[in-house]
Amino acid sequence: MRLVIFFLWLIHWLPLPILGRIGKVLGILTYHFLRRRREITLTNLRLCFPEMEERAREKLAMEHFQSYGRSVVERGILWWSSRERIERLIELVPAFPMEEVKAGPVVFLCPHFVCLEVPGVVVTFNTIGSSIYMQQKNRVFDALLRKGRMRFNKDVLLFTRRQGVKPIIRSLRQNIPFYMLPDLDFGLQDATFVPFFGQPAATLTAPARIAAATGAKVIPTIASFRPNYKGWRVVFYPPLEGFPGSDIAAATRRVNEFIEQRILEHPAEYLWTHRRFKTRPPGMPNLYPKSTEKKRRTT
Repeated sequence: MRLVIFFLWLIHWLPLPILGRIGKVLGILTYHFLRRRREITLTNLRLCFPEMEERAREKLAMEHFQSYGRSVVERGILWWSSRERIERLIELVPAFPMEEVKAGPVVFLCPHFVCLEVPGVVVTFNTIGSSIYMQQKNRVFDALLRKGRMRFNKDVLLFTRRQGVKPIIRSLRQNIPFYMLPDLDFGLQDATFVPFFGQPAATLTAPARIAAATGAKVIPTIASFRPNYKGWRVVFYPPLEGFPGSDIAAATRRVNEFIEQRILEHPAEYLWTHRRFKTRPPGMPNLYPKSTEKKRRTT
């Protein structure tokens, strides 16, 4: 891992068009060598786009791996480049909603698109912010990730899922914005089944519950690649109107609908390698292939 990190540090000095192309080559290699992740991606695409021809799904899967590879390589800019260089590469649409942040508690709702680290950096440029942090297995990479997320603001709060929702609510009541990633499958704890591209998906109810408990405005935030390797575009959408309302399940479905719409705009940039439909309703079969490596260990 130290060699990988050194390589990323070494190449982060390169112009972004070169970095982006290196990342795409990395994505092509991982598409061919990470068989299980490729199969998970294709399974997700078959479920979400059943009308799409298989060849088109394979093309989209390859584009996703290339986008993912780009995001990994370009992340070195976020970790080590100057603030001036990063700001030149980020287009904000519109400007950072500082007035909303000053007016009261805010939740930035940022689904798992491959450029999701970019809006987090923008938040730390402007305010303290808090987020849920998942500890990485590799301690060297874990330390780098934590340092990278706090490099522009040492007061950033990184909570763990084990701490639960109380510190999030407490920080929101102190007017510290919460940067939320709402669309991973963590099982049915604090989640409910709502449709995602027509498929039942275990979806966290936390956005609705936290907004209801704190009165926070929920501002969807999406980052994507700018054309021609010019950097990233971060869109701060208007706060979700009337959210969450009285029906938590309906509000959760509303979040999924928003994510679906953004995926249709940038289909290759969503995190298709995640087992989004891992948790299944009772009686429904597993959708994903078992790891070949796991099969070998159990035989």
